[in-house]
Amino acid sequence: MTKFEEKKFNIPVLKGISAKTIEEHLKLYAGYVKNANSIIENAPEHMKYAEKNPFANYLVGELGRRFSFEYNGMRNHEVYFSSFEGGPKTLGKKSTLEKSIGAGFGSFDEFLKIFKNMAATTRGIGWAMLCYDRKEKCLLASWVDEQHIGLLNECAIILALDMWEHSYVADYQPSGKKQYIEDFFANLNWEVVEKRFKDAQ
Repeated sequence: MTKFEEKKFNIPVLKGISAKTIEEHLKLYAGYVKNANSIIENAPEHMKYAEKNPFANYLVGELGRRFSFEYNGMRNHEVYFSSFEGGPKTLGKKSTLEKSIGAGFGSFDEFLKIFKNMAATTRGIGWAMLCYDRKEKCLLASWVDEQHIGLLNECAIILALDMWEHSYVADYQPSGKKQYIEDFFANLNWEVVEKRFKDAQ
């Protein structure tokens, strides 16, 4: 039976984002892993109960819906945390990823404007994502509500910026959202992002 493993991340001291916030954030990630495993592991037992109680079919259906939330919460956070590993590194000029960003958004600076604006101004909780469309072989920026609503089909997540309040409020307060976004990019290891991009191709 499928079992997901909680990954460990080697996250250095970050600009603006405290070690305490990262510690608490990692606990939330661990919860997603645990809950995704629990839904899979207990599915046979839930089905047995549903066979005896037809109303329980609705509960089994809801667990299926919940699974996408827990699973994507797990995977989104793995992209997010791994992007800090190794410390901040800039994106190489004329690198494969830099060229693709330029082709999709006009320039790297234009991409940053679009992406940061999307992250800062979108209402509600969720994620700002940069994804690679394997069919069209291009990069797309999009917003994902919660953990799972709006993920682009056939696309691999290249960059994930967590905009749930738990990722920044303790350090920045609600009014500091824009500074959190700036610090996220200041802490970002673009070499990790580029590897993820190459792996997706």
